Amino acid sequence: MKNPLKLDNLKDFITCYNATNRYKRQETWSEVSTGSTSPDGRWRMFSYEEIINRDKTSLDITWLKDKSLADLDNLPDPDVIAEGIIENLEAGLESFREIMLKLNSKG
Repeated sequence: MKNPLKLDNLKDFITCYNATNRYKRQETWSEVSTGSTSPDGRWRMFSYEEIINRDKTSLDITWLKDKSLADLDNLPDPDVIAEGIIENLEAGLESFREIMLKLNSKG
């Protein structure tokens, strides 16, 4: 794993989740900056009505935007992107080859 998840990564969520009293949960997101909440806040609550009124009633909800994806002027050159794709595909194929070898050796 390149970036394993650690307890520190979840501390804000644990605090906002407030397992001891769910009625006192506080979101850190709002449409405008208002003190402790902001449009960049990571934790947001949705009402039942907001969820049920979504197309297909999906819980796959995104409101944060990855700023690095919006900066199209700073994308790597196409050959760098292609090389990364090739490396990922080759690594995936190698993993499948190892699995196949292990499966064949057990049979």
